[in-house]
Amino acid sequence: MNDNASAALGANRAGFGGLPQRLVQDGVVEEAAMLEAVNAARERKTNVVTQLVASGAASARDIAVAASNEYGAPLFDLDAVNLDLESVRLVSDKLLAKHRVLPLFRRGKRLFLAVADPTNLHAIDEVKFATSLGIEAIVVEDDKLQRALDKALEQVDNQMSALTEEADVDLESLEVTGGEDELDDKVGRDDVEDAPIVRFVNKVMLDAIRRGASDIHFEPFEKMYRVRLRMDGVLKEIAQPPVQLAQKLSARLKVMSRLDIAERRVPQDGRIKMKLSKNRAIDFRVSTCPTLFGEKIVLRILDPAQAQLGIDSLGYEPFQKDLYTKFLAKPQGMILVTGPTGSGKTVSLYTGLNLLNREDTNISTAEDPAEINLPGVNQVNVNPKVGLTFAAAMRAFLRQDPDVIMVGEIRDLETAEIAIKAAQTGHLVLSTLHTNDAPQTLTRMVDMGVKPYAIATSVSLIIAQRLARRLCNTCKQPLEVPKEALLKEGFTEIDVANGIKIYGPKGCGNCTDGYKGRVGIYQVLPVTESIARIILALGSAPEIGAQAAKEGVWDLRRAGLEKVKNGMTSLEEVNSVTVE
Repeated sequence: MNDNASAALGANRAGFGGLPQRLVQDGVVEEAAMLEAVNAARERKTNVVTQLVASGAASARDIAVAASNEYGAPLFDLDAVNLDLESVRLVSDKLLAKHRVLPLFRRGKRLFLAVADPTNLHAIDEVKFATSLGIEAIVVEDDKLQRALDKALEQVDNQMSALTEEADVDLESLEVTGGEDELDDKVGRDDVEDAPIVRFVNKVMLDAIRRGASDIHFEPFEKMYRVRLRMDGVLKEIAQPPVQLAQKLSARLKVMSRLDIAERRVPQDGRIKMKLSKNRAIDFRVSTCPTLFGEKIVLRILDPAQAQLGIDSLGYEPFQKDLYTKFLAKPQGMILVTGPTGSGKTVSLYTGLNLLNREDTNISTAEDPAEINLPGVNQVNVNPKVGLTFAAAMRAFLRQDPDVIMVGEIRDLETAEIAIKAAQTGHLVLSTLHTNDAPQTLTRMVDMGVKPYAIATSVSLIIAQRLARRLCNTCKQPLEVPKEALLKEGFTEIDVANGIKIYGPKGCGNCTDGYKGRVGIYQVLPVTESIARIILALGSAPEIGAQAAKEGVWDLRRAGLEKVKNGMTSLEEVNSVTVE
């Protein structure tokens, strides 16, 4: 019997299989050394090849050459290969460390995987399942594989850390909860293990708060992942994390907001509370939506401090502010705030509620959902799935001795009729509608089916509003605009004769593209007797608008031009939010 046959027989008796059997048969490793290495690897739950190299039973180079020759797999020298981090990110860190494999590069639907043991089919199958790609095994030396793997994971971690640098708080230990409850211990612990993802998400949320953003958009696409902030009403990209992290990012956000991680087919809504200090916490309203390449997640930042700013900071002209406070002080009637989504309607209503929030006043609100927590105000989240609609909530309020009722939005005839009855029976009602201006609000209610006499006797004040970006006081620059152009824009002959100054954006380190913050533009229309007569006569919105103008009510355009005259915003910005 020759030496190879004897080695094969010995290997079979020892119960070796796969690469260990072949290494013994080829004389690369002695049978006794192999048996010792196999047992040690089993006890320590490590790879046999790693154990052989560590014990000195064989060199990593000899094992790699033997494996390549035996199984026909190409042999690579990792020292001569540049790491492809995009390919490394295709496989989770845990899976790479568990099996000690390293993705080298991707070609179409095939991933070339560096392995020290090409017979480790379990590792290859797990990577194949995780990536949905075909796997081509490439044999490498075990010691070089470990060094390359450590280097690759470090570079991926550093790339994520670069996105979260310059933070002055501990981003991993930042206190974040879903809604009012703590995170589930098991889910939270597992998730925190992926520290770069936790740091990145927390850093984005902190940056958004510091920069005064209103929304954060996490958006997956086929070949990129984008994070954008809505600042002063305009979206701006702030980061492009690796697209392979899309699922990790969405999972982290869903854990934070107590949503179902396994459900990716339907939209979900949740809430996050981030505690910045003992006295300050910020709420985030979370919305997920399935897209072609993953879940888009949008976080609406709900800062309670916004409702505490006071009416003087909102941008009302003095006479408009006086009208609003005058009708807020009335014991009954209906105040409607109208405008598109994101125009600041909620802040206007909450500012009004703050003025009314006293010990002797019972205030109840029905919202979808409650955006800002106001101590002293009874806030209810509507839930149509269980029958808690706006109308049902208002019926309940009316049985609880209310003084002030706020309805998030009047969407249907039933809600409108209950709100009107409440306003007619000694309650002050505040609500919103989606219309372009104040006169259209009145005709919109008629279109909904509300009786004209009910509108005329219950609605007392309508506020239409827009938000315009405020020019940065540090860098705004005067513009030379011809008189003819100013007249065409809507300025009066008197304005032009007085030599008004128009400012435009420039941009500096203290602002975003020349703008910093936003200011409200308002049309405040009280329902006077003459306007009530037009409503009773089923008059049109232009007729109501014409009568309001005679009574000194500024339309949105006029209010916007006043902000331009005062140097608060630019003509370009007013043109973008109002109609000439």
